[in-house]
Amino acid sequence: MPRVNYRSYEVDEMARMMRAEAEGEGKQGMLYVGNVIVNRCVATCLDFKDVRTIHDVIFQVQGGNYSFEAVQKGNVFYQRARTSEKRLAKQNLNYWRDYPAKFALWYFNPHGPCPPTWYGQPHTGQFKEHCFYEPKPGTCDSVYSG
Repeated sequence: MPRVNYRSYEVDEMARMMRAEAEGEGKQGMLYVGNVIVNRCVATCLDFKDVRTIHDVIFQVQGGNYSFEAVQKGNVFYQRARTSEKRLAKQNLNYWRDYPAKFALWYFNPHGPCPPTWYGQPHTGQFKEHCFYEPKPGTCDSVYSG
């Protein structure tokens, strides 16, 4: 049973997002981005109370902009998903999780050292150029389930 329910078009959207956000960081980097996408889907807290599907997560608007830069700018997000990225997306959907993104709800590339917090949330680790952040203890228990 997958961590979240999904439809085939959501596997495609997630695969495109993983590629757009982290293709330069290889399979592992793309899997970490997938962790964040799935974590946002299961989180029932903070900015993610109203996103219940993979599609909702990818196209979530916060502060007047899409949450993910790849959707805002279009870049490779609008290219077709390749079979290899679809396999990675399915790995995430079917429970693959690992540090530093295992419970992360945010990531970004600061083009420098990772700050100790991001919007008040603690840094959990870094993979290549991306810094990962999970919610403060006691603020989002749902991300730790499943």
